Amino acid sequence: MAGRFEGRNVLVAGAGVSGRSAAEALLAAGAAVTVTDASADRLVALASLQAQGAELVAGLVEPPAGTDLVVTSPGWRPDAPLLAAAVAAGVEVIGEVELAWRLDQEKEVPARWLAVTGTNGKTTTVSMLESILRAAGVDVVACGNVGLPVVDAVRAGHEVLAVELSSFQLHWSDSVAAFAAVVLNLAADHLDWHGSLDAYGDAKAKVYAGNSVAVANADDEWSTRLSAAAAADARRVSFTLGAPAEGQLGVAGGSLVDRAFGDGVVLAGLADVNPAGPHNVANALAAAALARACGVEPAAVADGLRTFQPGAHRSVVVAAAAGVSYVDDSKATNPHAADAALRAHPQVVWIAGGLLKGAEVDELVAANADRLTAAVLIGRDRGRFAAALARHAPDVPVREVAAGDDAGMLEAVRAADEFARPGSVVLLAPAAASMDMFTDYAHRGRAFADAVRAVLADAPAAHGG
Repeated sequence: MAGRFEGRNVLVAGAGVSGRSAAEALLAAGAAVTVTDASADRLVALASLQAQGAELVAGLVEPPAGTDLVVTSPGWRPDAPLLAAAVAAGVEVIGEVELAWRLDQEKEVPARWLAVTGTNGKTTTVSMLESILRAAGVDVVACGNVGLPVVDAVRAGHEVLAVELSSFQLHWSDSVAAFAAVVLNLAADHLDWHGSLDAYGDAKAKVYAGNSVAVANADDEWSTRLSAAAAADARRVSFTLGAPAEGQLGVAGGSLVDRAFGDGVVLAGLADVNPAGPHNVANALAAAALARACGVEPAAVADGLRTFQPGAHRSVVVAAAAGVSYVDDSKATNPHAADAALRAHPQVVWIAGGLLKGAEVDELVAANADRLTAAVLIGRDRGRFAAALARHAPDVPVREVAAGDDAGMLEAVRAADEFARPGSVVLLAPAAASMDMFTDYAHRGRAFADAVRAVLADAPAAHGG
């Protein structure tokens, strides 16, 4: 029996990782595929697809005649000329995740999808979930915004998919119905893309469509509100950092406790959660809730959390010297994430700044003013950080760094090291995106680690002399 894509004319918008995977999957499904990208150089890297029959065309601003479907990369905004022209012409536009879902539903036995979204903690939660399910002997892979395109995971035939979904990916997904899903939290982010916090929340809420189990964060007002989008017949579960009520997972007696899928069952100890900190305990509870929704036993939750290895640039101690720790949390790309990073330390020399994407930092600064011993500001929007510090933490010394790229980070770390005293933490938690100075947050984190090593090599003497 022919699949739904066989013989269809499909335009793939974007020649990045997800675009390549979408094109490969469509070619395998028998579609006639055209790939476009604003960069001709990126298309050159897809020469192997051309050999398989794909047509590569740079800079399209409207779909070719006869196009039946457009599959867009997640970062393309709805008002991009090509996508707007497609919609105006009555051509359906979907994302790579939606394509993966449709391909999966054609299988005799589709995978079970467990979906995670939220402003912060998505990658950590999905990776914890993958670790827990593997400890239970489940054939699972983490995919989506975590790195592996979902369409690749579907084609590989895994039993369970732990899917990290960004608001961009959810915007372009209309029929995805994960078995269980969670919105971890919501705070201002990507407002330049979505236009408003409400629109951003609406995109996140799509993760609850069609769930059998809908998980919410009882400690987050937005998560609780958005979970109302779940179907009336969905089983509703929540988690909290407090003692759990019936139907919740929570914390009691130094342990993660389940009163949703068990009667006060102990799942793991707080010491099993790595990295430590309240935000990661919340991530662990969310991962445990999704795993328990699939029938995973408590022992596997504990084993999975103990063996979990956090990803790079997430509260990673890159060095310690003379009583000062240097922590890379470059993944803190918005104020909400930076707040969690700051709250984990009592004395912080804060390296912050970058692209704020429409977010504000006054609340962040006001909430953490008492733990800041100094601030070193980088990036395009550093002036907005400086203004917030002047308003809410006027006694905190501030240094602004105008240089960009790795040289700017080296200057920032040198300045931070001058402020540091024994017992303090030099913390890179930018609260902003990185693309004004770096390729991405990982590049920024590597630049920080390299700068720390260089500064310590140059000045090994104790601080505070």
